[in-house]
Amino acid sequence: MPGFLSRLLRRPPTSEAAWIEISELQRRLSEGGSVALIDVRGPDEFNAPPGHLPGAVNIPLPELSDRVAEVAAHGRPVVLVCKTDRRSARAAETLLSAGIDDVAILRGGTDGWHQQGLPLD
Repeated sequence: MPGFLSRLLRRPPTSEAAWIEISELQRRLSEGGSVALIDVRGPDEFNAPPGHLPGAVNIPLPELSDRVAEVAAHGRPVVLVCKTDRRSARAAETLLSAGIDDVAILRGGTDGWHQQGLPLD
């Protein structure tokens, strides 16, 4: 029914971000999977111990709407990460609204990554 209403009202169906588990992201990264890993925490959190995920780019949530083109320019699936996963979920809404469709949220964030004993930069 939502698809019918979207077509009737000439609005595209709303996309939803996927959730990616830590083990799945780790597997994809170890196999050379190409993702744009975007950490939406503030620079103070990004640079402070315990650190950030290897290869992550820091784009703080308050800056994200102004930097959507930068995210799109990566041309790869986007995985969003924060301390837990709450800010990442808000970031996903921003990107989806801007037309970036291949977006996933890292379930558990850097806290979950760290709890599993995985290395942080």
